[in-house]
Formats: sequence, structure tokens, C-alpha cells
Amino acid sequence: MKLLVSVLRRASAAAAIAVPCQKFLSRAIVNSAARYIKPTTSSSFHQSVVLAQCVKMLDQRKTFSPDFFFRQLFDEQSHTYSYLLADITTKEAVLIDPVLEQAKRDAKLIEELGFSLKYALNTHMHADHITGTGYLKQLLPSTVSVISRSSGAKADKHLADNETIAFGRHELRALSTPGHTNGCMTFVVEEQGIAFTGDTLLIRGCGRTDFQEGDSRTLYRSVHERIFTLPENYRLFPAHDYKGNLETTVAEEKRYNPRLTKDIEAFVEIMNNLNLPYPKMIDKAVPANRECGLYDIPKEN
Repeated sequence: MKLLVSVLRRASAAAAIAVPCQKFLSRAIVNSAARYIKPTTSSSFHQSVVLAQCVKMLDQRKTFSPDFFFRQLFDEQSHTYSYLLADITTKEAVLIDPVLEQAKRDAKLIEELGFSLKYALNTHMHADHITGTGYLKQLLPSTVSVISRSSGAKADKHLADNETIAFGRHELRALSTPGHTNGCMTFVVEEQGIAFTGDTLLIRGCGRTDFQEGDSRTLYRSVHERIFTLPENYRLFPAHDYKGNLETTVAEEKRYNPRLTKDIEAFVEIMNNLNLPYPKMIDKAVPANRECGLYDIPKEN
């Protein structure tokens, strides 16, 4: 028990140097642990170690550098997250997974902030919405569309595994993480400790594998070999969420993802028995996204 108290004290000391919100959360967790540190409670050691691990997850997360801009955007119809990243000094920006219906919103925001959109990237060829890249190229003509070389979709630039793109002094690295589709990529900004996982890894879930070249075993390997091998404190941002969650971490998903904490055979069994309905937008979205969303978009005067 003395060892356990010592562990929690060290965790509390580490929390003192964290950012204010992390400091508050860490203290709350440490204080709540007092209920479990009782010699007569057989499960107290396990409970307290789990709480100490939570403290560690919170305390070690990186904070963004002062010249890095981050904004999470949302489309209610498709439950899609788009992400605007920028170099505050040079004003160069990238937008990840834009949605057609939100392109004017995004272009207005980019202009208001004084940014220049250098790249509009898609993590994969979406089946649940039409990408906004085509419309953004019309609204902001200097925009370069980007997607994986393996996606089968048109774009101005195609990325290979481990290829990087730069915006200002910042750099985004593309990891090939197929399984939901052949062309799925996870975009990593290593200096900031963040990754954008598309549909490959969702918060406490993952993308479907029952259409569009989906393969459960491939997705499992992609997550375990490419995403779960990132540092545990990396913050993860998916392309969708249907329950109001905003982000997660590598550590959280390795511990709590109800599908991907299973072994591969159990995971395949789960994915084979989801019995999900046919995607409502797939017949419209996939052909449009194969063309980079360049048709059926409004014509600007």
C-alpha cells in the first residue's frame, strides 16, 4: 500500500506542471482514489493502479506549439468532422475531410482568419458524404486536392505511405491504414502529438468493413501496427462520431475500444455480425468522390 500511495503522489506531482485543465482533472482523479486505498478492500490495488494510469494519460499529453492553429468543424447531417490546421506565422493552412455542404462555411472561416488554403485532404474516398474539395477549389482557386494513391479517386496530388506535406514550417505525415477502404490514410502531425484517423479508428469503434474493399483483418492490422504503435499520449481525431465525442487518445483506445481490444479472430467475428443497413449516400457519394467532388457543385458568380 505504501508503494501505491507513492505512485499516486508522483502522479499528483506530475499533474502540477500540466496545463490548467489537465491539472484540474488529474487532481480530481487522485482525490477520488482515496476512496479505494483501504487495506480491507481486495480490489483497491487494481482500482487505484487504473486511476494512476488515467492520471498518466492526462499529464503526458502534448500542448500545441504557439504557432500551430487547430480547429475542429462538424457537419450534422453526416456526423463528419473536418479539421483546419494552419501555420499562424505563414498563414498556410490545410483542411482535412471537408464536406460539400460546408464548403462555403469553411472558405469563409479561412478567409476571415487570413489563411491561405494550401491543401484540402481526404483520409479516404468517403461513402457517407460528398467531399468538399471540388467546391473549395472553386471558392479558393489556389487549393490543391489530396488523397491516397491507393484510393482510386482523382486529385491534384496523390500520397504514398509515409509521404509528407508541409504547410508553413509544420509537417503532416500520411500513414497507410487500409481496411475500411484500400486507400484509407491516417494523417500524423508528430510535433503536436496528434493524428487524424479517418474511418479506420473511431472513438470506441472503427469503420465498417462490409463494402468498398473493406477487410476486417486488414483494418485490425492497420490499427494495431500503425496507430496503436504511435506514442500513447497522442490525441486521435476521427472522421466521424455519432455520440458527441470529440477526441480520444492512443492509450484510451488500446484500453477501452470494445472491438479492437479483442484478438483478431474475435474482432472479425464482431465485424461479420454488425448487420448494419446499406449506406444511404453510397451510390451518390462514391461516384462523386471518385471525381474529387468536381461535379454537382454550385457555380459561383
